[in-house]
Amino acid sequence: MEALRLEWVGGVPNLWTAGDMARQGLVTTVSSRAGTAVVVGWAGSVGERVAGARGILEDWGRPQAAPRLPAGDYAAVLVCRDRILLMRDGHARIPLFFRESGGRVTAVSTSARRLGGGAELERRYFCRYLTGNMAQPHSELTPFAGVHRILGGEVVELSVTGQMRGRVLRHVRQARGPSVRTADGPGLGGAAKDLRLALEHAVGRRLGRATACHVSGGTDSTSVALLAARLQAAGQGRPRDLVLLAGRFARGELAAEQPYMDEAMAEIRRYAPAARPVIVDVDDVADFDDFQHHAGDPDEPHAHAFRAPFWSRLHAAAADLGCDTLLTGCGAEPIADANPLHLHRLARTGQLRLMTRQARDWAVGSERGLWDVVFAYVVRPAFPLAAERVTAFVRHRGTVLGGLGSFVRPRWLRSGFARAHGFCEAGIAESRFVFGREPEQSLYEAANYIAAPDPLSWHRAQQDGFFLSHPFLDPEVIAVMRRLPAEAAFDPGRPKAVLREAMADLLPPRIGGRVVKVPFNQLYARGLRTHGDELIDLCRSARHPLIAEMFDVEMLCRAVREARFGIGDSYSWDRVNSSLALVVWLERLDQH
Repeated sequence: MEALRLEWVGGVPNLWTAGDMARQGLVTTVSSRAGTAVVVGWAGSVGERVAGARGILEDWGRPQAAPRLPAGDYAAVLVCRDRILLMRDGHARIPLFFRESGGRVTAVSTSARRLGGGAELERRYFCRYLTGNMAQPHSELTPFAGVHRILGGEVVELSVTGQMRGRVLRHVRQARGPSVRTADGPGLGGAAKDLRLALEHAVGRRLGRATACHVSGGTDSTSVALLAARLQAAGQGRPRDLVLLAGRFARGELAAEQPYMDEAMAEIRRYAPAARPVIVDVDDVADFDDFQHHAGDPDEPHAHAFRAPFWSRLHAAAADLGCDTLLTGCGAEPIADANPLHLHRLARTGQLRLMTRQARDWAVGSERGLWDVVFAYVVRPAFPLAAERVTAFVRHRGTVLGGLGSFVRPRWLRSGFARAHGFCEAGIAESRFVFGREPEQSLYEAANYIAAPDPLSWHRAQQDGFFLSHPFLDPEVIAVMRRLPAEAAFDPGRPKAVLREAMADLLPPRIGGRVVKVPFNQLYARGLRTHGDELIDLCRSARHPLIAEMFDVEMLCRAVREARFGIGDSYSWDRVNSSLALVVWLERLDQH
């Protein structure tokens, strides 16, 4: 989807924006003596998009200025008198690409496909994409040779004629200063007060003219919706502009979530009586519905396209009501919970007795074995590729999916293609990103890229009129949790203890005390039962030459059959889903 485009006509930069997205408020253009800024998304706060765009232009429009980036979900292009700046916020929700040749940028766009039409495909990109569902957003590669991604938090500087001057990663400026350590110190009470304040700020920044909140009945989404209701009732917006959006399953295992959802709705409306509950019946939805559309139409392969039918149904309901932002609880699992990779820090600093004692507490609290905890949070982060190879060897036993993790080559990816185009190097790069030298800190960086379904949100934004927004991934919230000692956040048997304490006065007891939610495995199983043969036929009938060059198609079909029978786990299924999405994307490439 192309929201903006920058080209040079006769050596003069020419900016174009999508008029319908500008009318919806998704694209904001401001001008001053310093130049012109186009911001896709929002900077500072959703409700003050024009002010946020002016702030970027004022801060960066001065000669040689290099301030910190403001918080928000945006991509921005600034055409100043002495230079051109391309930038994205650290979340990297809104895409931005440039086409470059011989050190000169010839075009800039939010659409890689528009820039790369007719260009040779970049095979290294597909190896990187296939290493895991976090690979795309933090990699410069795109599917098209000569087209590059601007990374999250990156600022690219060009001359006014398009000559490349430099690329720099900038720290994001928090909308408010970090919260002050309370008198309770680093204990649970003090941490909860800090988190509550940061989360209130994060929700407040995301309240629009008409705000929808996804309400699932879990702790995370209910917390966001409760804070939005309180802020609306306190005068930050109008209560009638709050929509409570939920998907209802009348049968199957997900029907067990209905009582929690009803209780959450009732409690939220107690604070905002005018809030409008919108319950969408989704019993007929299954993963992989209309897969060719959801996987084939985006600018890049979309690893979570299999889950798009569910989210699309909710998005459409919010769009029909004219909502201009949709808040979710996505991202809370890794951010608001205790950080289990703290065990890795204890091990590498020689505190083995303390590590063992805390690992035992983790095992009891999560109902797992001690070795499972140590392997997951100490051994695997230290030797990710080796650990996966050993696991795949031990658990293989004649299946394609047995033991397949996030980084090692799936058996259906041809070894010759993998060697020729850097799959091993891509796996190393991805494992270093996910775990890093300090895995307990890398967790927060990686969490930003598993808050699906952001690619779907971007792809649908033009028709919906809004982007998804995630308060739990706000820089201020992450900063609060990042500096907490593990002891303050961990309570065995009580996940997300800090969040529960922070929201104790608002969450209904039944929701505040629940520790298990029904997963969406039923949607996945139903989708494979319904569409499995169709997916296999799709792979076998694919005609794009790169598919046969890249994949052993029969081996991929065998993996689909194994997933259909329940073999494998979430890691291996993710590898199947992303590979299927890539097949569809390549097949439909010529149609675009």
